[in-house]
Amino acid sequence: MTDPLRELLKKGLVIFDGAMGTEIYRRNFFVNASYEQLCLTRKDVILDIHRQYIAAGAEVLTTNTFNANARRLAKFGIADQTCAINRAGVALARQAAGGKALVAGSAGPVGEPESPADTRSRADILAEQLSGLTGSDFIIFESLRTRQDLDAAVEAVQSVNPMPYVLSFAADLHASTNRGEDGLDDFLNVIERVSQSGYPPTAIGLNCGSGPEATLTALEYLAPKIKLPVIVQPNAGAPRNIDGRMLYMTSNEYFSTYARRYVQLGASAIGGCCGITPAHIEELVRTVKPLVRAEQNSAHTNVGYGIITRKQEQAQPVDPVPLRERSKLGAKLASGQFITTVEITPPRGFDLAKTIAGARLCAEAKVDAVNLPDGPRASARISPLVTAIAIERETGIETIPHCCCRDKSLIGLQAELLGYAGAGIHNLLFITGDPPKLGDYPSSTGVFDIDSIGLAAMQNNMNKGLDLGNQSLNAPTSVVIGVGADPNALAFDRECDRIRRKADAGADFIITQPVFDPEVLFRFMDAVADTKLPVIAGVWPLTSFRNAQFMHDEVPGVVVPDSIMQRMASSPDRDSQRREGIAIARDTVAIIRDRVSGVQISAPFGNVSFALEVLK
Repeated sequence: MTDPLRELLKKGLVIFDGAMGTEIYRRNFFVNASYEQLCLTRKDVILDIHRQYIAAGAEVLTTNTFNANARRLAKFGIADQTCAINRAGVALARQAAGGKALVAGSAGPVGEPESPADTRSRADILAEQLSGLTGSDFIIFESLRTRQDLDAAVEAVQSVNPMPYVLSFAADLHASTNRGEDGLDDFLNVIERVSQSGYPPTAIGLNCGSGPEATLTALEYLAPKIKLPVIVQPNAGAPRNIDGRMLYMTSNEYFSTYARRYVQLGASAIGGCCGITPAHIEELVRTVKPLVRAEQNSAHTNVGYGIITRKQEQAQPVDPVPLRERSKLGAKLASGQFITTVEITPPRGFDLAKTIAGARLCAEAKVDAVNLPDGPRASARISPLVTAIAIERETGIETIPHCCCRDKSLIGLQAELLGYAGAGIHNLLFITGDPPKLGDYPSSTGVFDIDSIGLAAMQNNMNKGLDLGNQSLNAPTSVVIGVGADPNALAFDRECDRIRRKADAGADFIITQPVFDPEVLFRFMDAVADTKLPVIAGVWPLTSFRNAQFMHDEVPGVVVPDSIMQRMASSPDRDSQRREGIAIARDTVAIIRDRVSGVQISAPFGNVSFALEVLK
């Protein structure tokens, strides 16, 4: 039996389509009609929906056959059209796919009998439907909520000609998702039994439920317990009461933000269910897919160890400059001295006077280096390279510019690294970067040829005198290689694994995301202690309660504990909140100082004096 879905999943993240029923409803077809019958009566409508998903970048189209079984169709008096509707559903999806996407034959739960005369088993009813879906690449049993539905799906698929299949569960946040007869644990036991029988599903799915957040909760529980690929397809969720307004939260950006979290937890494919539109899928393709591709490129190419080139002869690496000789920062790292840095964001314009003045204050305060983000939250700012040159020339303090994978190809990134080397900038922090959707230019395209692991490896190669293709640079670069870390990462084990890969790629030190809970930082440090990488902890002095709320709600990778939120909220005015923010940051530094190799204090809103208050 061929299994095209399994082969596609091996290549990386797979994008499924979104909703069919809600798209049909948007086209003024009311719910008193059979949407599945439209496969016969309004082929143009179904074809148009499929084509919109193809245009959005979907790699799997799901047939409009969710309720196309005899029991459901009998409500409309068309049970005799079961096979015809399913065959037409497959044909329409296949026509729209045009060889660019796989076709998943959708089969939903059969439902309860409408009359005593309806005595057929659920499995027999499903088997009849599957006979019409045999032209699909695989079957997806969607929205399984009960053990009865699961058993019927397994029995039905085993009774027809063998074909690949997926079992997808509707995990509801408020339902029993991990215990009881109709819980995930019980479902997983069935899957284990079926797998041992020799006809396992290709993948397991989570679909519908109560929206992206509820699906995330279910995935957190499911992911560690199963070895099969997981397909995540949440619906748009119900509206939430926000200050008296009922708001639908699942915008395109909201959906893709959760999609990133699904990927971090190990999801192999992502799509959508009720309420998810072609626009949502297009956002997935534009923002999430490139990030996954970047990780794959770093993992599956020889970046840092020589990408295959057309030239037959490759140069030999030279010994890198010792860490202590690369920069003042490198010397302090090598000797184990405590390091202080201040993060100053380059301006949106090109006037560097204020930035240089802030760096001069840092130099006078004996801070070791100034950290320079590269387009944080996908904003357009003056180049960190230009900013670093100006700061080091005017103030004498060293800089740590960030180098981001988002905006440049492999060739462009290499050119930038050579630019830093030529300008005498010897400390760099390598980051993957925020997707463009987070910034002011959401239609901008992220490049993401590689991620921060591959970029660190590329710099490590250049420190050995070799370029991207293992050709000689004539002289090695002399860069101290920094990498980022998120101790608050939802997928904690994955984050620790990535830190180990960054260490293998040649990293010299770590700078963390802002940490407000020392215990979270210590847990992370204990978990990656085997890398022996020095950790410089990020510390953000909160300026107000509103600033704390923003960090709590909007900044990826930052977790502000309730205890700190309460401390900030208890201060009656902005000035006292500012003093409390400094006190919180000082308390954090005092607690972590003996465990870390240094601290990076952020200068919120460019206020360097505020950051320096923490270090006094």
